[in-house]
Amino acid sequence: MALWTVHGDGRATASGSVAPGERLSWPLTVGFGAQHLAAMIGATILVPAATGLPVTTTLLFSGIGTLLFLVVTRNRVPGYLGASFAFIAPLAAVRGEGIPAQLGGVVAAGLLVVIIGIAVKALGVRLLESVMPPVVTGAVILLIGLNLSHTATVSFAQQPMLAVVTAGVVVVCGVVGRAMWFRFSVVIGIVVGWLLGAALGVLDTRGIDRAAWFGLPELHTPELRPSVTLVVLPVVLVLVTETVGHVKAVAALTGGNLDGNVGDSIIATGLSTTFAGLAGGAGTSTTSQNVGVMGATRVYSTASYAVTGLAAVLLSFSPKVVAVFGTVPPGVLGGATVILFGVLALVGVRVWLDHRIDLTNPANLLVVGTAVVVGVGDLTLEIGALRIGGLVWGSLLVVVLYPVVRGLRVSGSRG
Repeated sequence: MALWTVHGDGRATASGSVAPGERLSWPLTVGFGAQHLAAMIGATILVPAATGLPVTTTLLFSGIGTLLFLVVTRNRVPGYLGASFAFIAPLAAVRGEGIPAQLGGVVAAGLLVVIIGIAVKALGVRLLESVMPPVVTGAVILLIGLNLSHTATVSFAQQPMLAVVTAGVVVVCGVVGRAMWFRFSVVIGIVVGWLLGAALGVLDTRGIDRAAWFGLPELHTPELRPSVTLVVLPVVLVLVTETVGHVKAVAALTGGNLDGNVGDSIIATGLSTTFAGLAGGAGTSTTSQNVGVMGATRVYSTASYAVTGLAAVLLSFSPKVVAVFGTVPPGVLGGATVILFGVLALVGVRVWLDHRIDLTNPANLLVVGTAVVVGVGDLTLEIGALRIGGLVWGSLLVVVLYPVVRGLRVSGSRG
């Protein structure tokens, strides 16, 4: 039995969206894989570069993790497991302890995520529905998209002209373009912006000449240190939240019910992070950029993600090619991700609309509103050696506080 059925006649002109279990022709599927590669490559290079971990190793295990994710979720949940921004702050904070100690924290976080995934899978959908009803799910998806928006706007501001051109091409192709232009709007925008950057001479190509064409990814052995592990562990909440938000976002986009796959998705995220940490890579999570790509193109085929995963594995053995991808100007990435993170944020709003959430209800209005401001404002507090950012606080507020406030309101109405 084939892993994917062919959508329509296999051409980009086929009507409607392409479901996870479907694919277009292989040439087009490879093209969509390239689009997902272009969307995630910036973060997957930036995170290890910012934390001192090997870039090619992180890329290798993001590709392996993506293929593992597709296997564990039984090919039902499209997603790419790229390097998670959540690891930047804690791993940068303990950089002086050395790479082995950093990796020990990554491994510990990954194992804890696996344990949480097993618990969610064992206790079933009821646990998920009680902890994350639609009002909470929509808020978490909105939080993820808007919390990451500052990374897009900072990159946008570095090279405004490139950013405006990139975003403009994506919008024009996505709104007025037909068939292939619409489906490939993101990658077309990135390529146009990249070429414009080359024409203007703003590409930083210094690392290309020094890089070898072929080379094995740099491997390291982790070392568990309690002091380092405690700094990294708060990332677990972000990884779980991002994964649940990803599954819910895909379900909202496709109109399907993927609650039964949440546990598997969390387990896969944990395993991917654990394997990365065991060998020298940064921790991984489902990438919001790629959800934005799916929302913009309406192509949800897991086949395109399989292509992206395989491409990432192959590219990790060529430092020179990785260096070439590293020349994509910040403004180009900013122009693309401003749109992609915006699309993701509006998926959260769509969850509210689909479930007719009453935002005049004080429990919804006060808790969700406060959580969104905390998350979008990126409230960051230090508790001892722990530095916890806005996505963690915002998610905690809405996941933990909402059931309490709702319970109090129900009790008050009865009284």
